[in-house]
Amino acid sequence: MSGSNPYFEELRNASEVIDPPQNGDLLDVAEQQINDTADSSLKPNVAISSNVRELLECPVCLNAMYPPIHQCSNGHTLCSGCKPHVHNRCPTCRHELGNIRCLALEKVAASLELPCKYQNFGCLGIYPYYSKLKHESQCAFRPYSCPYAGSECSVIGDIPSLVSHLKDDHKVDMHSGSTFNHRYVKSNPHEVENATWMLTVFSCFGQYFCLHFEAFQLGMAPVYIAFLRFMGDDNEAKNYSYSLEVGGNGRKMVWQGVPRSIRDSHRKVRDSFDGLIIQRNMALFFSGGDRKELKLRVTGRIWKEQ
Repeated sequence: MSGSNPYFEELRNASEVIDPPQNGDLLDVAEQQINDTADSSLKPNVAISSNVRELLECPVCLNAMYPPIHQCSNGHTLCSGCKPHVHNRCPTCRHELGNIRCLALEKVAASLELPCKYQNFGCLGIYPYYSKLKHESQCAFRPYSCPYAGSECSVIGDIPSLVSHLKDDHKVDMHSGSTFNHRYVKSNPHEVENATWMLTVFSCFGQYFCLHFEAFQLGMAPVYIAFLRFMGDDNEAKNYSYSLEVGGNGRKMVWQGVPRSIRDSHRKVRDSFDGLIIQRNMALFFSGGDRKELKLRVTGRIWKEQ
């Protein structure tokens, strides 16, 4: 196998990252390969020879190959994403690569139908080879990433497994009900790094919601932000709304919004400022006292839109 060849290992470990073609690029080319009768509807399961799948595996990046598939004069194939990185030399036989397309293999690929890679998560669909990537990018059964933002957690899974993971592995506080009243206390709030973020999970309406609270730099000024994420897809998240309120000394700030799906990363939501943002001076004013300690009480509720 090509995986044991030191030359392939060198290419894979090179500083330049070889990305597979983007969905839009390969679909434009692939549409020329597929007749109008091909679609991504559910079909009976089709057994595909592992040998055929291996033929469609790029020997360098090991990803599936999509048009244009290149070959050398000896018939060794290579994906279009890796071709610019091999200096016009076939990585298998080291002969000059040229600009030969392997049309036969492209036509073989167009005749294949494969199961979705998320079949273990419940997807039973069988899809044409050139439509499979597009489906998988939108598959309703694709797993979610762990919403815990305190570390680069790599765990993925469905919602029930992630809820158990948050509770057992991250020791996240779990609450039932659609209203909340949380107090955040931090010493030395002038150090942004000292105001570590917090995550609480709420269960209501048969769903789960993640309440985030943290400090971060907005330009040169440290600020605090609180926002809610929905543990499910965006189309379901839009069925709910939430409000957050923080105040003290006779003043208050109120935020109302729609929870973001955990399909959107924690950082993406935070950096879009889609939540209740409190400037540090205002947060310390709400805290009262000598302003040497952060004491914020955040209240809120979640409701389902009619």
